[in-house]
Amino acid sequence: MARLIWTEESRRWLRDIHKYISRDSPEAARKVVRGIYDRAHLLLEFPEMGHQYQPRKFPRVRILLYGRYRILYLPEQDGTIYILGVFHGALELKRHFKPKGERS
Repeated sequence: MARLIWTEESRRWLRDIHKYISRDSPEAARKVVRGIYDRAHLLLEFPEMGHQYQPRKFPRVRILLYGRYRILYLPEQDGTIYILGVFHGALELKRHFKPKGERS
């Protein structure tokens, strides 16, 4: 059975997104975070719907888009999908996404 697991880092990114948007509009913040959450849950039915992040370096990590946001995720063989982070499209992913074991 497929299941979706939000990593602590991905939950932190969602909280930060909510906090930032809430400064102007708490209702908009709720809608954006709910939209990201709902979009990610589509992966339970279609785990390969996103595109590959960096095929040579991280062949299994994928990106799903929601508006201006990128949802990074890792689908596993057993059906588990790990949400690794949620990033605004303007952010350079290389600076903010470092899988465990990689340090620069």
